[in-house]
Amino acid sequence: MMNLLQRTLKQIYPQDSASRDQARYRLDQLALPPWALGDLMDLAVDLAGMTRSQHPPVARKAIVTMAGDHGVVVEGVSKFPQEVTLQMVYNFVNGGAGINALARQAHAEVVVVDMGVNADLRELADQGKILNKKVGLGTDNIAVGPAMSRAMAQRAVESGIDVANQLSERIDLFGTGDMGIANTTPSTAIAAVLTGKDVAEVAGRGTGLNDEQLAHKIEVVSRAIAVNSPNARDGLDVLAKVGGFEIGGIAGLIIGAAANRKPILVDGFISTAGALIAYAIEPFVRDYIICAHRSMEPGHRFMMEKLGCRPLLDLNMRLGEGTGAAVAMNLVEAAVAVLTEVATFSEAAVAQSDK
Repeated sequence: MMNLLQRTLKQIYPQDSASRDQARYRLDQLALPPWALGDLMDLAVDLAGMTRSQHPPVARKAIVTMAGDHGVVVEGVSKFPQEVTLQMVYNFVNGGAGINALARQAHAEVVVVDMGVNADLRELADQGKILNKKVGLGTDNIAVGPAMSRAMAQRAVESGIDVANQLSERIDLFGTGDMGIANTTPSTAIAAVLTGKDVAEVAGRGTGLNDEQLAHKIEVVSRAIAVNSPNARDGLDVLAKVGGFEIGGIAGLIIGAAANRKPILVDGFISTAGALIAYAIEPFVRDYIICAHRSMEPGHRFMMEKLGCRPLLDLNMRLGEGTGAAVAMNLVEAAVAVLTEVATFSEAAVAQSDK
């Protein structure tokens, strides 16, 4: 009998080429200079291909913020203590975080998922304020051994698929978000393994490390890769060896969105680590990914190159939570407006140049 991951992968197909062609034909006829709205028009073609529609539905929006803790925090790779993960979950629930403000502006809801916070959050889940998909109380320390077992890695991904399936009944457009102190460290390891770049090229300052702290972080990530020997051809192995529960949840959310033919905006560095895991498991998820923005983390550029994805925005953001995805939701709606609301030359009775 197939498991949820295997069943879901069988439901993922490339974008529909006929829908793309139809959208491109209409955009070519618009009463404006050829392709004058550039990337918005390219995005409109993608949205038509993803949704199989010339009126891509994107009005019902959600940022799914996955939260989890990381054993590697004991190595001193973050400027913040682990308790901040829990404190930020409460901030999300109370509506006071960066993602809450930007999601409200984009008319998107925020769905908080406990993937592996090192605390008992059942009360919040029972109140319906968060989704409980907890795989464990934080991962193990990747600097000395694997983050989790392969079974836990699969469970994390399948939990993300569950969330996508559950929300797809009422959500048109997804955005990924994350919360987890020290999670740039496993994300850096994933980036190095799956892009083939040197750790020093992809490692960044996270929450604001100085030069000495950054050198230490590079050493910790290098040690994690050496100790665990993750197999770059096996996405679940990479996740199990050097990943995080919330990163697995993000990967599953992307896989689930693709299976449901829903566009998904991938936020910054940590979310893109999840996207790389999803891409390693099933390359066709790429057809449903929209890269929201370029993070300040230096490795993010290489990760997006691996996905073959250009960011919509470059605003020097490095917060995570889903903030970049929320801002980019405005551009997704703009792309649909171009496709559906701008008149063609014939509709507008505008004379075209004979030149």
